[in-house]
Amino acid sequence: MDTQDTAAPSDTAAPSTGEQPPQVQGQLDVPSGLYVQDPATAADASLATLLPNQGTNFVPQTHDGVFAAIDHTINGNGALPLGVVVPVNPPLSELGVSHALQPTNGHAMSADEIALYDRQIRLWGMQAQQKIQAANILLISMKALANEIAKNLVLAGIGSLTIVDDQVVTEADLGAQFFLSQENVGQNRAEAAAVQVQKLNPRVKVYPDSGSIMTKGASYFAAFDIVIATDLNPTLLAFINTATRLHNRQFYAAGVHGLYGYIFCDLIEHDYVLKRDKGNVVTKVGPESRYRSVIEVKTQKESAKTIEMVSKRDLYSTWDLVSETSLLPEEYKKSKRRLKAVTPALSCLRALWGFQTQHNREPGHNKADLEWFTRSATHSHNLLSLPPETLRSEFLRSFLQNINSEVAPATAILGGQLAQDVINVLGQNQQPIQNMVIFDGNKMEANTYPLHPEGNLGRSQLDFGSSLQMDIAQRPADMSQMIPMDPANTLVPQNPIGTNDAAWVAAPVDGGEQPGV
Repeated sequence: MDTQDTAAPSDTAAPSTGEQPPQVQGQLDVPSGLYVQDPATAADASLATLLPNQGTNFVPQTHDGVFAAIDHTINGNGALPLGVVVPVNPPLSELGVSHALQPTNGHAMSADEIALYDRQIRLWGMQAQQKIQAANILLISMKALANEIAKNLVLAGIGSLTIVDDQVVTEADLGAQFFLSQENVGQNRAEAAAVQVQKLNPRVKVYPDSGSIMTKGASYFAAFDIVIATDLNPTLLAFINTATRLHNRQFYAAGVHGLYGYIFCDLIEHDYVLKRDKGNVVTKVGPESRYRSVIEVKTQKESAKTIEMVSKRDLYSTWDLVSETSLLPEEYKKSKRRLKAVTPALSCLRALWGFQTQHNREPGHNKADLEWFTRSATHSHNLLSLPPETLRSEFLRSFLQNINSEVAPATAILGGQLAQDVINVLGQNQQPIQNMVIFDGNKMEANTYPLHPEGNLGRSQLDFGSSLQMDIAQRPADMSQMIPMDPANTLVPQNPIGTNDAAWVAAPVDGGEQPGV
């Protein structure tokens, strides 16, 4: 479903990217004479010292000082638990009840709002639309993918959108980001884009924040119902996912590299209701898989039909576990056809995340980096039990050439899919993403893979007790080596675009420029 088509006011059409040819920014040129090792001949034995490793005892720098170390320790069943301080008794969400804040307009939908959102109310109902209008969403890093996400969410009529980005607009940003123009070069990216985002739907409050996300304490994320992080490095995604788990908030991560991309979501434990015609087969209460179960079944009569309302609960895993070591479900391993159909982009993305974590940069066009990347991708491919013939040197070269580039059609597809899933999650009447989408633009496929470690899922995945005993004194001496930091104090607006009573607060930060960027 195209959210833009169902929600855009007649006089405020969204910027169009369909007429523009695909534009690639920052494409990595791998010289033809450079050797890319064929993964079929790569030796796994050499990976002992070269495999991605996020290390231990990383403590995010925050103002409220409540984070413990993100500690990667291997337990008995081979899973990599994420040690993190969380409430001893985290609040449990009730079936059909959203933890969203109260509607921003403070009252029921007006006649004008019902008329504006008429088509989408017909699709998902009045109750779902009211939940959407009550939602406060945080969007981190405003690049081409985030442009698409912001457009669709604002047109759908969410309550508020906060955009956090501490980078300035460059010439490269103009290629695929339709909220920016030449006159914005040199301005803060969040503030420049927010002006145009606000024009799409004046009923939505848009808050630009020019500060670094790493200057925010863990309590900052509690103000939002859903947090979306785009085009960030894996270490930063782990920090944000830690904060969202701490405050029982739903988390999405997404990124695009040219024709390839991904969507990850950690909804912790999410309940939703599927409404359908009752069939001949009885729907039983109980587990459907490791990560999904039927918790309640109700029926009701509508005219001559019997309608079945099936309440389900999905369990999720953290970014660290999914991005590094989680395996495909057993049903994949039993089918050679299904394994062969899994895109090798999944193995390449895991290799890229590992390289970014270990080297704090993207792979360069040199032999050492390409050999490291090839060995790591091959190891990930084998770990997933995928057939070696599906990962060839031609695919590796194509993936490497696309790193750090933005192609407008690819960002539109992934951005639209993520925004639609956010709407489904808020409405709680559709099955959500579970839990990783991998986009391969060469085949125009965006397949979903449920990746989970062995052991517990959902809220019970984290070991609360051990995390409370972690020694915060083991934090790294220089946090700027781990994550990008703002070089100076910033002023953060506390009121949305278009209001005259703007208030500003100082957000002091430490550290300097990130090395290697």
